Amino acid sequence: MSPDAPELITLRVRISGNVQGVWYRGWSIETARALGLSGWVRNRADGTVEALLHGPETVVRDMVDACRKGPSGARVADVTVEPAEAKGDDVAGGFTQRPTV
Repeated sequence: MSPDAPELITLRVRISGNVQGVWYRGWSIETARALGLSGWVRNRADGTVEALLHGPETVVRDMVDACRKGPSGARVADVTVEPAEAKGDDVAGGFTQRPTV
C-alpha cells in the first residue's frame, strides 16, 4: 500500500430501535454505495438491522455516524460497533442486501 493510500477498515454495526419496515436497509444501500463502501446490510429476527462496512476509515466512520440517524421514518435507539474481518465474499461486489437471519 502506498503511503498516501487511506487505511481500510471493516466494522460490524448493529442498529436497534424502530429500524425495520421503515426503509432502513434501502437507505443503507444507497448511502453506502454513494460513499463508495463495500459490505452488506440485513434485518435480524430480533428486530435489529446489522451491517458490515468496509472502506477507508474516515468514510466508514461517516457511515456509522449516518446510521445513528438513518432514514426519516427510522427511530434509532442504539448503534453498537465492533471491528470485523473483511472476507472476500463480504466485500466483493460493492454494498448489497443479505437475507434476514
